[in-house]
Amino acid sequence: MIIERIKELLDKELDIHHIEILDDSAKHRNHPQNNGGGHFQLTIISSDFESKSLIQRHRIIYGILGSMIKKEIHALSIQAKTPEEYSNS
Repeated sequence: MIIERIKELLDKELDIHHIEILDDSAKHRNHPQNNGGGHFQLTIISSDFESKSLIQRHRIIYGILGSMIKKEIHALSIQAKTPEEYSNS
């Protein structure tokens, strides 16, 4: 399953405090650009994001999931926070 693979790859590289992945693929099934890959919403809380900008956090995640992008993952919405940011939200 794709969600388990995403979690496995991220867990291998990051110190994850919390992770949630929602599959929104059904909402996008008839979009013309959809090449069959899934649409996912990722919420990930990690101390590895400390002192990293939003762009740096996204680059880290895309770097880890690179082999899945445009194949299994067509679109990925990311909320990447530190534990402190998460507890303050």
